Amino acid sequence: MPLYIPVSTKSSCAIGVCGRCNKKVPYEELRPDGNSPGLRVCKSPGCYDKKDPYRLPARQTENVVLRYPRPDVELVNPDL
Repeated sequence: MPLYIPVSTKSSCAIGVCGRCNKKVPYEELRPDGNSPGLRVCKSPGCYDKKDPYRLPARQTENVVLRYPRPDVELVNPDL
């Protein structure tokens, strides 16, 4: 592992520290974590958490209405 971060491709380089593994990486490589957006993590496989589906808001119920509903009363008079 190199001792220094290579900056030969850039004129200046900001250094950031990963919130999970505490590695020093270029700041452009850090991204917000899926579950904790305030936490900046690197692109290593174990650092990024996917968004937990249980943290999403609940789904809205659908409004299902029949197009031609049958009436609750009988159409023919039973007395006749």
